[in-house]
Amino acid sequence: MTCTHSPACPDASSNDCCHAHVVVDHSEQGWCQLCNGVILFDDGLYLAPDGHVEQVPISA
Repeated sequence: MTCTHSPACPDASSNDCCHAHVVVDHSEQGWCQLCNGVILFDDGLYLAPDGHVEQVPISA
């Protein structure tokens, strides 16, 4: 997936990957997809495009 936002959203492999724009919103189901391919879940986890699951980093 390629980001077309300006400035570009964070890449899926970056530490701030969860700050990308939402492109698919299924909040009624507890998840959304970001423009970098990350699936963000309401329970605080995210699924990266490469298949690994991580905790959403807490922003300071």
